[in-house]
Amino acid sequence: MKTFQELYDELVSSSLKGDFSAKIGADYDAHQLDCLLNPRKHPLVIRIGECDCAEGKARECEERCPFGAINAVDSGGIKINPELCFGCARCIDGCDSKKLAESTETLPALKAVRASKGPAYALIAPAFLGQFSSGVTPGKLRTTLKRLGFDGMLEVALFADILTLKEALEFDRNIRTEKDYQLTSCCCPMWIGMIKKVYNELMPHVPGSVSPMIACGRTVKLLHPDATTVFIGPCLAKKAEAREKDLLGAVDYVLTFREVQDIFDALGLDPADMEESEKDHSSRGGRIYARTGGVSEAVEKTLDRLNPKRPVSIRTKQADGVPACREMMNELLSGKLEANFYEGMGCKGGCVGGPRSVTGAEKGTPLVEAYGEKSPYATPVENPYVIELLHRLGIDTIESLLEDTDIFTRRF
Repeated sequence: MKTFQELYDELVSSSLKGDFSAKIGADYDAHQLDCLLNPRKHPLVIRIGECDCAEGKARECEERCPFGAINAVDSGGIKINPELCFGCARCIDGCDSKKLAESTETLPALKAVRASKGPAYALIAPAFLGQFSSGVTPGKLRTTLKRLGFDGMLEVALFADILTLKEALEFDRNIRTEKDYQLTSCCCPMWIGMIKKVYNELMPHVPGSVSPMIACGRTVKLLHPDATTVFIGPCLAKKAEAREKDLLGAVDYVLTFREVQDIFDALGLDPADMEESEKDHSSRGGRIYARTGGVSEAVEKTLDRLNPKRPVSIRTKQADGVPACREMMNELLSGKLEANFYEGMGCKGGCVGGPRSVTGAEKGTPLVEAYGEKSPYATPVENPYVIELLHRLGIDTIESLLEDTDIFTRRF
């Protein structure tokens, strides 16, 4: 019987050759095959075999999950509650018997890109710097993705610019006293999920904004209704976010950096060898979303540009990693109000430390920071592409982002 990885590799190879109906023989597991071909029918974390660990090990798995999504059963195995799973991947990486795997949308995404009625766009997360090989520029990566069949690559950092403006404007409008505070709603689905399901009493302090990924996907769909959108990033939780009922339709597929690296390896493609195709439109503020503190810094500097003389200045506090986020939230609930703008990231180091990044936070953070410094625009306020895009969407001024603009608003 083929392993899950062997089956995955075989199907990816055949799909890249254009043979989506390749015969894979009878030596496979029907459930695993369906998980690969129809991932949206299955949970984010899938079982690829029966647990064969002792009961004590199952209890360890239960304790490993920071969200309580794993329950040990009397037989010694485990059950995973997909409603509580946020995609942190700790259960997968910690499974000694390798009987858990993440959902992958590689096969349907490749097929959809090649069969798309409209343009197919890769939506690349701000954490992409240095993820594939050394010396890779945004332009070289764009060219490589076009080799896979995409019509273009959009940097989600541009939409981080727009959400930065929205959150800065909301802070300026709502935070009027020293006791007021705001929790950022951008970027990290694990952070938002934690607030919604564990710290729900804090939801009134979360402004209704979608993530940059959703904002990018919705914009593409509005301007090109027949387009296919594929988000590429370091995070399993983004797969869950794209499936949420109120966000469905913005992003058709989500691939991790490692999944895309697998595709590059199968085709023998090295982005560093590709020609340039420069089209960089984001500010420093949008680009640094990928690392811890990036959202806070972007909102703070943007707020200073919008209203430098406001009576209550912004005071930020950040936490990265689930334990640190919980500690910060518990302190907030206990009355230890140290700041008025709180940013949480589910992974250590921020998105660059995502569970399916290629380089990790240590190498990725300085690359993201350097890319931010290269932008000619310090904040979204100076970025002319933000205004141009908003006008194309029928939004006349940045202040209009405070109105109920469906494309950038989420109703929690």
